[in-house]
This record gives sequence, structure tokens and C-alpha cells, in this order.
Amino acid sequence: MTIWKISLQNIKTRPLYTFLSVFTLSLSIALLLGIQQLKTSFEHQMENNLGAIDLVIGAKGSPLQLVLASVLHLDNPTGNILYKDAKKISKSPLIKTAVPVSYGDNYKGYKIIGTTGEFVSLYNAKLEKGRVVKKSMEVILGHTVAAQLDLKVGETFLSSHGLIENDIEVHSESLTVVGILKPTQKVIDRLIITNLESVWDVHHHDNEVHEKEKNHMEYHEGKEITSLLVSFRNPSALLTLPRRINKHTYMQAALPKYELDRLYQYTGVGFKTISWIAYIILVISCMTVFISLYKMVKERAFDLALLRTYGASNFQLIRMVVYEGVLIVFLALILGLALSKIGVYFMFKITETDNKQNILQELPFNELLQTVMLVFSMIVLSVLLAIYPIIKMNISTILSNEK
Repeated sequence: MTIWKISLQNIKTRPLYTFLSVFTLSLSIALLLGIQQLKTSFEHQMENNLGAIDLVIGAKGSPLQLVLASVLHLDNPTGNILYKDAKKISKSPLIKTAVPVSYGDNYKGYKIIGTTGEFVSLYNAKLEKGRVVKKSMEVILGHTVAAQLDLKVGETFLSSHGLIENDIEVHSESLTVVGILKPTQKVIDRLIITNLESVWDVHHHDNEVHEKEKNHMEYHEGKEITSLLVSFRNPSALLTLPRRINKHTYMQAALPKYELDRLYQYTGVGFKTISWIAYIILVISCMTVFISLYKMVKERAFDLALLRTYGASNFQLIRMVVYEGVLIVFLALILGLALSKIGVYFMFKITETDNKQNILQELPFNELLQTVMLVFSMIVLSVLLAIYPIIKMNISTILSNEK
């Protein structure tokens, strides 16, 4: 019988210890990978989707809500501001670019954003098919929207009022797809983009009585937007512009990096807590592996001594213990990865159901490798401790049942 077969037989004779070792180890692996993926996803949302946005200007309310709604599109807006007032602010010499954003409609859960041509450049997005929006009631689709809804250039659809999919408040004017963007792995992939006039015209038509009698200038002076995405011309604007807007206007100015850093600090406590729990479980699981292997060595001391008398070397006996440890780690890694993937899958499903946004990102390979190496290091330590009795084995004493 080979050393490998002996190791398998030893594992089969201790099903409870093997199960506890594999289960606790796989649970710690799943928790570690899961929390790392959440942290990676959160950091990705903060860094990748902010782009060149230094400031968000919108209605008074929670600054964090304003940032989440206007930048990450993960919340409801705090309200609306007048477009004419936003344009006055955008003329400040401290501002490099100011991109208006207006929304309040959706199509099958995907948000429809009214904005200008500069919005696409904030995310370095390029057209894959079609052309840019040139007139009212035309839209371009983010790559994810086009893929999930199977919409093509030239097709039309009816939007629904509000930010949640519904079949009750459906607008009568159809929107025409004129372009589809290339994938960017950013929030723009999950947006439907049009111009400001489209958003205004849809809601203007729904509420009009004698609105058509008003002239073009009057029509646009009273129009509102959700927020203004601002890029500073120089860093000095950070010290003066937000304070001036918050103090002297009815609007509020929120710094997205600051607000998201604060949010990360709050959630970071939860990340650390779960991480420590995972590390504690990892230590416990490694102790379980050690106890299992050590118990096997002590209980089968007579059998191991016999193997030595039949010509087996210390190295072969050590290999037998190592094989058991490696097999346990291998099974735990497979189960841990499976548990992590299943958990991530359901989290994807939850986020898709709520707002059609997959905020989770795949875990980078180097971080996955670090976790695997940590687990292997802990198991190697457990195996080294477990083989100590083999190294110090006294064959004659064991065979003669002497202590």
C-alpha cells in the first residue's frame, strides 16, 4: 500500500475530525475572500467612478445622499435646483467644467440621465455603435443596459416615472436609441443617457395645460436639474467655493471624496470586525487540523513504529501526515471558494433586483493568492507541530509498550 493510500485511509477513519477541519477552514476562507471582495468593490466605486468630479452641487439635504445619488447613482436625490442658478455658478473662474445632471425616470429599473455631452467624457466612455444624442427624445445606452435589455440602435421604448421599475406611470413619448457605449466597468455602463431637453419635455408634456403658449426662453428659465458635477480649475477652489455655495445660496455643495471617505470609515469598522472573526476561525480551524493530525500520530504510534521496522523512513511517515494536511487544505479551499462564489452570486442578484447595479467587483488574483498562501502557511505550521512525535519516535520503546 502506498503512502498516499495510507493517508486516505487515515482520513476515512476519522470522519468527524476531518469534517470539522474542512468545514471550519473553508468557512474562514469564504469569510476572508468575501470581505476582501466587498472592500475591493467599495474602493472601486469610490476611485473608479469619481473620475474628475471634485464637487457636487444640489439641493439642501444630506451631502452623502447627494453624492450617492449624483455620482454613484445608488440613492434618491435630495431634490432639484434651478438650471439657471446652476449655470451662474458654472461661470466661476474657479470651475473648469460643470456638467448638469437631471433624472427622475427609468426604463425597466435602469436610470435615465438627462445631461450634456461632457457627461460621457467624465468616464472616458466611447461609442461602440451609433452616434451621440443630437435632439430631444434620443438616448445612448450604457453597455450593460444594452446587453441586459437587448436593445439595438434604432429601437424605441417608453420610460416610466420614478427611479423604480413600474407599469403604472408610463410616459407616452417614446425614446429612440441612437448609440451604444463601449464597456467601461464604471457606473455609466448601467445608465441610459439623453439630453436635458428630453427629461424636461417628457415631464413638461405630462403636466402641461397651456404650456405650449409659453415661449422658448420662459420654458427653459424655470427648468430644474438634479445636480451639477463640478471639476476645479485649481486646488484653491476647494477652500472657497464649497463654503461660499453652502453659506450664500439655497443649494448645497458636497465633496464626493470626503463624503465617501467618511462612509468608508464607518463601514471599515464592519470590514475589520468580520475580518477578525474570519482570522479567529482560521486559527481555530488550523488548531483543529493540528489536533486531528497529532491525535492520529499518537494513536497510531504502534503502527508507525511497525512501518519503520519494515523499512519505512521517517521522511515517508512525515509525508503521510503532510498528505493528510494537504488534502484537508485542498478540500477546504474548494469548499471555501464555492461558498464565497455562492455568496457573491446572491449579493449580485440582490443588487440587480434593487437598482440594476452590480456594485461588486471580481477579487484581484493577487489578493486571492495572498489568502491562499496565508492558509497554506498556517497549515504548514500545524503539520510541523503534528509531526514532532514522529521525529522523536523511539521504536523499541513503542513496540515493547514501555513508557
